[in-house]
Amino acid sequence: MTYYVVKYAGVFGFIKPWTAVRDGETFSQQFLTQSTIEGMEKKLFPELLTTKGINKIQRYRLAYNGMARQMETVQAADYTAKNIEGSKAFKRMTRKAGVLHRNVLVDPILYLAFSQASDAEIAAQQHLCLCRNEDLVFPVEVLEMSEAMFSQLSGFELRFGKELAGSFLVGYNRYHEAEPMYGRLDIFGDASQYQDYA
Repeated sequence: MTYYVVKYAGVFGFIKPWTAVRDGETFSQQFLTQSTIEGMEKKLFPELLTTKGINKIQRYRLAYNGMARQMETVQAADYTAKNIEGSKAFKRMTRKAGVLHRNVLVDPILYLAFSQASDAEIAAQQHLCLCRNEDLVFPVEVLEMSEAMFSQLSGFELRFGKELAGSFLVGYNRYHEAEPMYGRLDIFGDASQYQDYA
């Protein structure tokens, strides 16, 4: 099988989604879940917004040079009666705040494989972000390669499916009524020290 692969690179890295929730169990920076890949596909191909599942992205590979730990202030989701302050004429509502630790991938490289050259060309004209608008990866080039050549690329890839040997729960799919997502993490080459720098 021939893949048409778009290579994306980021100068500043990006924050992986859900790290505050799952890192203690899955160390999730290293892979992209089914819902994240589906979300990227819907961003690249808006005509797929009403369809379910992953239709165009066949495989992916994610590599990086390291991680930088960041702190993020977050607020509780709700207001309670205890959070109302002030006088009768002027009241102010507050929410409790907390601090989360999240990791940023430094110098990430992301490869997305498509079966159609036209899909790769469309994807190569757009940037991507992983659930956070401030941290972007940009297209660098389009490569044509066999499935065997793609397998030689360094990086992490979550192979989707509960039936795979060594699969584990990786989260709940926001596009499919919070359906559990499973996968097996495959590591190719020296995935966290690729030294490519686009």
